[in-house]
Amino acid sequence: MRDLPKGIGWTCEELATAIFSQIPIPAFTNRDTIYISPDLSGWRKLLVSQLEGHENDHPSLKEFYENMSENQLLTILGHQLTHHSNLFVDEFDDERKDSIWFEEGMCDYLARKYLLNSVEFNKITEIESKMIEIFKTKYGNHSLDEFGKFSYQGGLTSIMFDYWRSFMAVKYLIEVRANHNVMVVFDEYHKWDKEGRKLPLTQYFNIDSLFD
Repeated sequence: MRDLPKGIGWTCEELATAIFSQIPIPAFTNRDTIYISPDLSGWRKLLVSQLEGHENDHPSLKEFYENMSENQLLTILGHQLTHHSNLFVDEFDDERKDSIWFEEGMCDYLARKYLLNSVEFNKITEIESKMIEIFKTKYGNHSLDEFGKFSYQGGLTSIMFDYWRSFMAVKYLIEVRANHNVMVVFDEYHKWDKEGRKLPLTQYFNIDSLFD
């Protein structure tokens, strides 16, 4: 990471989602500044709402989100900081059309891998795997390569669904395909870009059927 953001704007959920951005997630970054709400109780309520009123059907998921830790909140800040890594080929001003899942998934993976212990990391993996299963019929009828094209037009859960899938895809690439070597995955990603992005990135990595 050679080009750091100029600072972090600590803000409330209302400003983060209505003034600075129109996305219902109070954490995002641009070229200069990371904006994030540090209100842990607000994040807990927001993440419980991902269950879309079915909290009583999934008490273990509700309990997990109701007890979101400060470490998990820290990974959200870490995710935003990781966007500034020079290992990503797209710039903040670019209109991203075909690889947003890779960057978003990698930001989640690296932040969680570095900031959570193994128990915490395995738990969030388990939780988001369950969330994918619960909502795949409702929100999974599009390719991961289309992340950003449709997902940001919907509500919180439809947006987060593609984040969950992106994290799982990157985790699979790093831990299974590359035997835990992150740079092997980045090297393939850079090769895909230099060769002209002739295939959608999921096809290039041969994971387009990973969530079938």
